[in-house]
Amino acid sequence: MRFGDGRSDGPTGGPTGGPTGGPTGGPTGGPTGGPTGGPGGGPTGGPGGGPGDGRDGRTAETIVERVRDSRPGEIPARLCAVAVELLPVTGASVSLRADGVPLRLTATDDRAAQLADIQTTLGDGPCPCAGASGTPVLASDLTAGRDARRWPVFAQQATAAGVCGVYALPLGSGRVCVGTLDLYRDTVGELTSDELWTAGCVARLVTVSLTDLSRTARLDGRDGLVDLADHDEIHQAAGMIMAQLGIGADDALARLRAHAFAHGRTVLAVAREVVGRRKRLDRE
Repeated sequence: MRFGDGRSDGPTGGPTGGPTGGPTGGPTGGPTGGPTGGPGGGPTGGPGGGPGDGRDGRTAETIVERVRDSRPGEIPARLCAVAVELLPVTGASVSLRADGVPLRLTATDDRAAQLADIQTTLGDGPCPCAGASGTPVLASDLTAGRDARRWPVFAQQATAAGVCGVYALPLGSGRVCVGTLDLYRDTVGELTSDELWTAGCVARLVTVSLTDLSRTARLDGRDGLVDLADHDEIHQAAGMIMAQLGIGADDALARLRAHAFAHGRTVLAVAREVVGRRKRLDRE
């Protein structure tokens, strides 16, 4: 498994193909101390370099209070909850990025998990685009306009689930993106510069926690963060499809996604059936 290889294996508007270029739904940087980049933008104990009017201190205090006494594996989920508390969003999730595929690690609620899984199945949406580009992708209105046109299938499914805005921030350093912090809300609207700064602080702390978790996982003999996400079945299934049909890795993954999309299922559910030999994808 390779993290942050800069590739995206998903469709534009459907389950085959890849996203078209970098983000257009919002700024590609952040405000002071913004969401791009890794943990160097602020100390691990709390955000730094913020708005400078006392709000940065209150943000730091809230974050520290919410993650105090947490076990390492609990911190990403706690930070997602902090993001929902501090920002005008209704849900949050963290997805890891392995071989261009987003793998959900944690989510605050069922709807946030559903939105993450939809984007994994489609290989398209703000979160895969942020992971591929390494820059924030801010889709403030999925009901109409350029965001809905850019991701028509995802926008339709997101709004059907009651989500109108998605804000995806990359996790990692400027060179390597290991995943995304994905924020959702049920109303349209942009995040303010201060809100983007706060989201960036949370993203940097998630990056720090993932780095620690990856190091611990490897010391325990696991495959880094991939085992933490428990989604390696997608890659196993793609490998089996490659062998069965004599096709390449990208085509196998695209076929797996297309089958899941056509049958209204998640790519993970279909992958588990393929790995368990309960389903075989034939040539079409």
